[in-house]
Amino acid sequence: MNNELSLPVPVIIVEDEPLIQKRLTDILINLGYSISDLRFAQSLAQAKEQLSIHSASFALVDLGLPDGNGIEFIEILKNYDPTIMILVISAWSTEDAILNALSAGATGYVLKERDDLEVSLSIKSVLRGGAPIDPFIAQKILKQLHFNEKNNSNKTAPCQRVTDQDSVLSKRELGILELVSQGLSNKEIADQLNLSRYTVESHIKHIYRKLAVCNRAKAIDTARNLGLLD
Repeated sequence: MNNELSLPVPVIIVEDEPLIQKRLTDILINLGYSISDLRFAQSLAQAKEQLSIHSASFALVDLGLPDGNGIEFIEILKNYDPTIMILVISAWSTEDAILNALSAGATGYVLKERDDLEVSLSIKSVLRGGAPIDPFIAQKILKQLHFNEKNNSNKTAPCQRVTDQDSVLSKRELGILELVSQGLSNKEIADQLNLSRYTVESHIKHIYRKLAVCNRAKAIDTARNLGLLD
């Protein structure tokens, strides 16, 4: 066993591609884990089932699962144990996927395309208390932050209302906005509508964009002014 690292067990690997699952298994074994320390899931449903049977102290999670989004499982893991370490290993590199995974509670994020050494170093970083972010992803986040900062500095009225056809809300968005107006949190809305928190947050972002607002209070006021809410 690797004496440099404290190896939390058990580890759950949530990955639907057998070759990637084997690759991650080999990396963990090279770090000092034994096969008996590892639990495997190839879908969101299997991951939930595994967690209902076995505890987990560390998780490697893919986002693109055949029956759902790994972000939902990250939320479940953090509700199960707020201190659990979670490393996302995914092919997804969009800003939304990255930021939503980190917001849901992921400790770090590395792309699948990285070689075994880079993935191993990311795992080691998490186990030592770090929060590794793939360099490509870090660069994208920094660019987005700089872009947002520049846009905000150039705006004189950052939350102007739009009234064109694009501002029409879908039935689902109206339902979510109604619950927002009742003071429910994203998690409470997700529980009531049987949706993941990630899905609710995505709908709320669309609502903000369509109404050209930047927070819940403005969304409610604008919707009422437009006659969308009572």
